[in-house]
Amino acid sequence: MIVHLYDRFCQTLPAPEGSTRLLVAFSGGLDSTLLLVLAAQFAHAHQLVLRALHVHHGLSPHADEWVAHCESVCQQLAVPLLVERVQLARGNGESVEAQARAARYQCLTAHMAAGEWLLTAHHQDDQLETLLLALKRGAGVRGLAGMVPSQPFAAGLLLRPLLDMSRAELAKAAATLPYGWVEDESNQDVSYDRNFLRQQLIPQLKARWPAMARTAARSMALCAEQETLLQEIAEQDWQQIRDGDRAVAGALPIAPLQLLSPARRNNVLRYWLRHQGAVMPSRELLSRLWQEVALAGADANPQLEMQGRVWRRFAGRLYWLEAAPEVGEVVLPLRVGDRLLLPAALGLLSLQRQQHGAELRLPLANEPLSVRFQVAPGTMLKPAGRSGSRRLKKLLQEYGVPPWLRGRLPILYYGEQVAAVVGLFVCAEFLPSGEGVSCCWQATHGDLRVAESADS
Repeated sequence: MIVHLYDRFCQTLPAPEGSTRLLVAFSGGLDSTLLLVLAAQFAHAHQLVLRALHVHHGLSPHADEWVAHCESVCQQLAVPLLVERVQLARGNGESVEAQARAARYQCLTAHMAAGEWLLTAHHQDDQLETLLLALKRGAGVRGLAGMVPSQPFAAGLLLRPLLDMSRAELAKAAATLPYGWVEDESNQDVSYDRNFLRQQLIPQLKARWPAMARTAARSMALCAEQETLLQEIAEQDWQQIRDGDRAVAGALPIAPLQLLSPARRNNVLRYWLRHQGAVMPSRELLSRLWQEVALAGADANPQLEMQGRVWRRFAGRLYWLEAAPEVGEVVLPLRVGDRLLLPAALGLLSLQRQQHGAELRLPLANEPLSVRFQVAPGTMLKPAGRSGSRRLKKLLQEYGVPPWLRGRLPILYYGEQVAAVVGLFVCAEFLPSGEGVSCCWQATHGDLRVAESADS
């Protein structure tokens, strides 16, 4: 039995190179014990470095016994074992299952070497559980595709070489081994969704339809193919949209989306949000994004909050931004040569003396320098190189500054006079005639890059 499984195990793995290293996620349970045995045989056959990692979550009173068991198995197999102890934050609103999983993958990520393969013991029955949980959430094709045999992870690859094997097959093979395995008593707790499926629902499904796990895996593979196709279409549409629009970092032009069918438009929106690092919104929220933000009246300033960030529209483009308030009435003293940490995570601002290529003249003795984020109502400013003065609000509109940046731009004052709106313009009367100063603003977030926000 173990020989047959080893052949199938080898067929699922890429061709190893001499520098390939293996890391097995080892819980000490039946599945991961069998995985470690197969990995040890593979590593020996190909002269590869193999390690195992066990995460001690501290959730079970038997957790220390599990560590001892894992150490014993690894010693018998001559596999080095890493043990990581983590502490979960109970009562923070996140399920214990989710926290434990996140902690495991954080530990695995921290120990992954460049090009290393991480092997996990997910199998065919796990796929069925994943599918049923995805259906419970109302997931789309991406969620219904389930787990894939191979994917990039940290600095290497995450491989699931047991994914086409049933739990029954693995149990038969594990029973022939001398190592034994640990049983996590929490697996019997059906208050956890996955345990409910594993202990109660799936046995009934498989009793009625014995091939259920295998046929579900087939459906998931088809969903994975469809997801790949949707991704390719989204990439093509995205490229066409970008080719017809001056690149604005993180922004999505609206007009080209209006030419697409609703399904294709939503596909591009999901592609864009995924690349922005967003958790996928529901269909309802995606519809609201389009109707309430993208298609809002031309004179509106629409916004829609999601995941602690906000969707905004400006100059015919959609943006997904960190929600950030205006700074308000603050006066921050500054001297030439200083590096000033700006409030509200706006970054660093420095003012340096320069002999050549300065932006502003040197301040006079009676002109104390300061940084503020507002001007007095009615204040007229004249940017260098422009005829006539304008109010700041009008100037910000003319320079194409999005509404969410107004009130967050550092304004440099000489005494009580505005000398420059940093990153935008210098007032004409403060130009240097020789030696002067230059102002550098290192913004914390890309959302604050004014030059990329303007249409011009």
